[in-house]
Amino acid sequence: MLRKIGRLFVIKNRFEAFAIIYALALGATNRGLVYLEAFPPYWGEALFLAACCAVMMGGAAILDGLKTKNELEDLKAQLAAARSNTAP
Repeated sequence: MLRKIGRLFVIKNRFEAFAIIYALALGATNRGLVYLEAFPPYWGEALFLAACCAVMMGGAAILDGLKTKNELEDLKAQLAAARSNTAP
């Protein structure tokens, strides 16, 4: 039962990854607007930029991890196929 619930929190494809990145970007821009109102102009803009850059770096990490996960699954499938072909 816990595995079924745990699978809900696994990113399986690029569409899900981009949906999560979009949600993170919405939150970061909203937080950035709060920074613009709360801090003086230069510092508010710097914090707004930092929030947006954090989403870009996080999004790149999500997409890179997804690509690596897919490549690992492909290599495991190739290894299993090679082992089954060489087994007597």
